[in-house]
Amino acid sequence: MGTKERRTRERQETREKILGAARDMFANDGYDAVTMRAIAEKIEYTPTAIYHHFDNKQSLLTELCLCDFQGLADHFRGRAMSSDPVERIKAVGRAYLEFAEKHPSQYRFMFMTVLPHPELPREYVEETRGNPEHDAYAFLSQACQAAIDAQRFRPELRDADQIAQILWGSVHGLIALRIVKNHDSWVPWHDLRESAELMMDSLLRGMLREPGKKS
Repeated sequence: MGTKERRTRERQETREKILGAARDMFANDGYDAVTMRAIAEKIEYTPTAIYHHFDNKQSLLTELCLCDFQGLADHFRGRAMSSDPVERIKAVGRAYLEFAEKHPSQYRFMFMTVLPHPELPREYVEETRGNPEHDAYAFLSQACQAAIDAQRFRPELRDADQIAQILWGSVHGLIALRIVKNHDSWVPWHDLRESAELMMDSLLRGMLREPGKKS
């Protein structure tokens, strides 16, 4: 490996170290309470070294959002490809839970931390928002719309976004409870995946039309 390649690799490793520390600190301490100096101290760098990679805390937040939300979209795309829209919705729920289990720091940062709006490039927003290849929420919403179009849901359920948000919130609630209260021996916790599967089946059963009643 040449000098240029080694420096490029070292720079990337440093950026990832900064991002990892910032992600954990934002989730643990809250975005407003974390400073660039504190991040530097966490990884034993000087503040100057941090600013060499990120102009400010907002740019660091933006980079984290770009990376982590794309990672979630990629995770969905590889695991929720059923041609049946209802099965695809269930697969999204399973993939979401698996993402939380495999990437707990990312999950807590993305969905359990109060954050300001990241300053995303306009071109990125135009390309990404609503595109299921890059937008995990759009992936779920489009699966819900496909189920509506196929007349799989009860006739009063016509809003794909509302259905998506109900289903998303339900799975997220189970995950968040377990993350926050996992060490609470007061509650006899059941297996998270089994509980999530039962919840999704129960919710969807209540939403689906009775067989033979399409119109």
